[in-house]
Amino acid sequence: MQFFCGYKAYDDSKPPFDPSMMVYFRKRLTPEILGEINELVISQQEIPSKDDDDDDNDDKNGGTMIVDATCAPSQIKYPTDTALLNEARENTEAMIDELHTPGQKKPRTYRKRARKDYLSVVRNRKPGAKKIRKAIGKQLNYLRRNLNTIETLLQSGKTLSPNKYERLETVHKLYEQQKYMFDNHTHSVPDRIVSLSQPWIRPIVRGKSNAAVEFGAKLDISVVDGWTRLEVFSFDAYNESVGLKDMIERFRERTGHYPSRVLADKIYRNRDNLAYCKANGIRLSGPALGRPKKGVPVDKKQNYIDECERAEVERRFSLAKRKCDLGLITARLEATACHCLAISVLALNLRRIQHALIRFCDILIRFFGTGFETVFVQ
Repeated sequence: MQFFCGYKAYDDSKPPFDPSMMVYFRKRLTPEILGEINELVISQQEIPSKDDDDDDNDDKNGGTMIVDATCAPSQIKYPTDTALLNEARENTEAMIDELHTPGQKKPRTYRKRARKDYLSVVRNRKPGAKKIRKAIGKQLNYLRRNLNTIETLLQSGKTLSPNKYERLETVHKLYEQQKYMFDNHTHSVPDRIVSLSQPWIRPIVRGKSNAAVEFGAKLDISVVDGWTRLEVFSFDAYNESVGLKDMIERFRERTGHYPSRVLADKIYRNRDNLAYCKANGIRLSGPALGRPKKGVPVDKKQNYIDECERAEVERRFSLAKRKCDLGLITARLEATACHCLAISVLALNLRRIQHALIRFCDILIRFFGTGFETVFVQ
């Protein structure tokens, strides 16, 4: 810190800057800017092949692009309807305490009774469906009463801070969603809120064995020659097959030609993508749709090779989640969460460069001896 800030001597009397400054610094590094930095890093490392230097082959397809999607879970408490309603009720009670004028009669909130009703459910190891539904109905009534009280206090001239107003809007939307699901006996609603502190997070149904539903951002990446790019990301659930055409077109803008093959999961193999790839001379890996035709040979060897090479994107996901903080996004703001997604992908490529340099130095040290190690470090 002393060298970075240009201090002449060590000084611990005051911090060089406020910790919140790093948050504002991260906001300046948007995913678009980090994407440009990632492209600059990749462009400095890529070595053009002989086919790329030949002008006669500019229109021919070449190269392999591997694509897949995953979810980057955020650090939130596992959402349940009763817990969300209880948290919203406690927030409204704090707002009522803030808006209440001391010396006047305080509006009723029934907070002790509401807390007791909530604990009677969460303390059960396996509460039944009827008991959960009854508890949700009670919490909805408490929350509706508090929201009406807050509306009356605001109309009388009282005000809240901007952050409290934003939280109040989130609580209103949560109440409407929970009320709709309670009245219609359903468990799904569009744009469902799963966290009051981070209302932009949505449940992402992945169908994995360890977690059927994850809560965070969904993202698509592409791997070309070992280099990773962040193609699409969103906090809303989407069908990843929709963005395949745009990924291929961006590949063409970078290289000047289409890839010769695209290795992707089964979900990418819909009729539109297959027709698009066939029209542009791209082979999309995987079996054909529908029932296998009789008399048509199946190239099992090529399918096996494609599946083995497609595993490279799974290794990218594994490394990003274990070593580059993609496995748990701890940022509390939407902008900084998007920054963490983009910088995790950038860190993947930087790690690849770092490991290549380490291997190169190891070869030089083995060839020239230990004396070269000291010279190289200096």
